[in-house]
Amino acid sequence: MHRHKNAIFAVGLLAFGLSCSRSPQQSQQAEQPAPASAFRIYVTNEVSGDLTIIDSATYDVVATVPLGKRPRGIHASPDRKTIYVALSGSPIAGPDVDESTLPPPDKSADGIGVFDLAQNKVVRVIKGGSDPENFDVSRDGTQLYISNEDDSAVSVVDIASGTVVKSAKVGGQPEGVKTTPDGKLVYVTSEETGTISVLDPAAGKILKTFKVGNRPRSVAFLPDGSKAYINAENDGSVVLVDAVLQKMIQTIPLGKPGVVKPMAVLLSPDAAKLYVSTGRGHQVFTIDTATNQVSGSVEVGPRPWGIALSPDGKTLYSANGPSNDISVVDLATNTVVKKVKAGGSPWGVIALPR
Repeated sequence: MHRHKNAIFAVGLLAFGLSCSRSPQQSQQAEQPAPASAFRIYVTNEVSGDLTIIDSATYDVVATVPLGKRPRGIHASPDRKTIYVALSGSPIAGPDVDESTLPPPDKSADGIGVFDLAQNKVVRVIKGGSDPENFDVSRDGTQLYISNEDDSAVSVVDIASGTVVKSAKVGGQPEGVKTTPDGKLVYVTSEETGTISVLDPAAGKILKTFKVGNRPRSVAFLPDGSKAYINAENDGSVVLVDAVLQKMIQTIPLGKPGVVKPMAVLLSPDAAKLYVSTGRGHQVFTIDTATNQVSGSVEVGPRPWGIALSPDGKTLYSANGPSNDISVVDLATNTVVKKVKAGGSPWGVIALPR
């Protein structure tokens, strides 16, 4: 009996010793829940008037939040705490539509929605001129530079006061807006006139206007600000611009004009690659910026418009309007690995760390 008790005692001591020998780190790992996703994907839906929020780890839609009429352009504040969204009460119309047949615009719906990421809702709407379509945020996060499509103008808006502090006329149907890397100038694309207007935001004046191709919509600057890539939708090409001399220096053809319709241009984090969505072309092209030659393409869906990259630059997301979904592209293999349903006619997309 005495020996039996000693044996039980010894086994108990061994079990206790084993439990104590497990490191605190091992115990913590065993008890930790599955990690949350590192970032979320935000999609503006032009027809349904809302924002689709997607978890990047599961690709589940975690929320659909109302924004207002025709949300299109979407950009984050420099501190990544706020998302700004262009809203417009002008009716949707294609390039060949007779505007006299359309219903009157609802100017009360025009503005820039301010979406607070912590509260997960629109907290205010800033008036940003007539029919805002796209815009950019100043490097210090205090101003917005907004294209006013039906007014052929660009507005400079003070975010704190919510007022237009300067405005300048540009070419017809302005859309894309991009600040130079040093923050001193702003490029505004004009679809109708095929031009870039160079805005000095401090002075509120257009310094220069130059031709770049038919229906430019989007601008991507190299990090040093020396050059910029601009789409030429109706030419089926991308244009390379000398951003110092402010003139076109090269055309990079992507395909047959009218079949391939370049829309958005986006540089990889290291600026080694340029990604181009092509609307009716159904594809996203990759251009090697060292050679300015097309290095690949992937079919993502009908009419891809807005595109975005994951924070690590390994995954691309395209907003496919007619199919109401987002394509997830693995850039290592250049293949679509997932499609996620969004709202009605997704237009813009960004990815932000949580």
